[in-house]
Amino acid sequence: MALNLRQSVLLCTALSVCALLAVPGNFPGLSGDARLTLVIFTLATCAWVGSSVDDTYIALGAGLALAITGVISSDALFGTLGEPTVWLLICAFVLAAAVSRTGLAGRAAAFLVSGARTVRQLTHLTTAALVVSAFAIPATSGRAALALPVFLALAKALADRARLVVMLALLFPTVILLSAVATLIGAGAHLITVNVLWQTTQEQIGFTQWLLLGLPLAVVSSHLAAEVVLLTTTRRADRRGPVRITVEQLQEHSETPVSGPLSQAESRAALLLGTVVVLWCAEPLHGVPPALVALIGAVVAASPALGTVRLKSALSTVPWSLLLFMAATMAMGVALSESGAAGWLVGGLPGGEAVPPWLFLTGVVVVSTAAHLVLQSRSARSSVLVPLVVAAAASAGVNPVAAALASTAAAGFCHTLPASAKPVALFSDVPGVTTYTPRDLLRLSALLAPLTAGLVLLFALTVWPLLGVPVLTP
Repeated sequence: MALNLRQSVLLCTALSVCALLAVPGNFPGLSGDARLTLVIFTLATCAWVGSSVDDTYIALGAGLALAITGVISSDALFGTLGEPTVWLLICAFVLAAAVSRTGLAGRAAAFLVSGARTVRQLTHLTTAALVVSAFAIPATSGRAALALPVFLALAKALADRARLVVMLALLFPTVILLSAVATLIGAGAHLITVNVLWQTTQEQIGFTQWLLLGLPLAVVSSHLAAEVVLLTTTRRADRRGPVRITVEQLQEHSETPVSGPLSQAESRAALLLGTVVVLWCAEPLHGVPPALVALIGAVVAASPALGTVRLKSALSTVPWSLLLFMAATMAMGVALSESGAAGWLVGGLPGGEAVPPWLFLTGVVVVSTAAHLVLQSRSARSSVLVPLVVAAAASAGVNPVAAALASTAAAGFCHTLPASAKPVALFSDVPGVTTYTPRDLLRLSALLAPLTAGLVLLFALTVWPLLGVPVLTP
């Protein structure tokens, strides 16, 4: 198979780096394990960027290579599948399946959206509904799939106002991606970040702390982005006309009732979800880990007497490929840190402790924001960037937690191209509905990229220190 120019450049780069690392006389301060780790890390990153091979397959191959060469033990590789964060995500998907099966999410969306009377109200009520969905549905692709029927109903109701349909088509994926930072289960990248911080610094970020730090950023960035989407895709005349979305119009695209009294299944699902979220938030009071709370919730959700979904059906919704990818990239992060490869990579950065903290965090945020142009997988971006950011932060005197959170939050921006994220791709091609063009997306990203990057930096420097995450190393 012939290689294109991009693949040829990446292949030459990877082989050159590997050749340099293979010569014992080069880089005398680098241990053998660190050399092997960097070789495997380079090959995996280039494969993620330039090949069509499945990301999970590449990650598993890299993890296997690290174990076979002895950089990490087989227990370390397989043990990542038993990490509490992996179990948290599995159980969260079971809970999400139980909630989705009842139609409770569609009822909540109908309650909010049907109250809109102006275009701006519709925009911000839709944004609020999508932000709240981060607590019920893990991972951005799952939330996008759940939100698609709501978008179709809105698009049909507004069929005679084409610019508003385009606006909504951009609004849904934009808010889904930016609001993911609200919760620990919002994206697999968050769990990778938490694991890397624990493995390298022994700093543990729980559900409550992530919620305290991430929810304000998610709310502010989502509503600001909603305004940007509204202003870049509609004209003043489009925004003047009244809006009337009825419950009956939303019901046409829902298989379950979106109005009337709650069914028994809906009541049980709402009570269960509310209880689980409250227990997650109250972790400092009762001390039960979030993964154990999620497991209890999943068992109840799939129980014959109280549940709303069969366990077999719920488990079929779990993205096992994502979990394997997370486990393998966690192993890569451990290898980068423990072998000394991450420290060596960032040890040559200019400035060191002489770099002002604000400038260091600015660099982290800019690189993380732009990384989606190279690595399309959000989890892959975190698995590559976070170990390096944590190591660099330690040498620069910056709090590794603040740096890792800033990098992960900034990496949530991935709106430049339809292929940059699954939610963006899903809403770019909806059968029977004319949505946005690549030009619309580029115009939005040109404004949204600096806005979101600046907002993340503002939170890292001014808001998060007030919430217990200082900029400098404690």
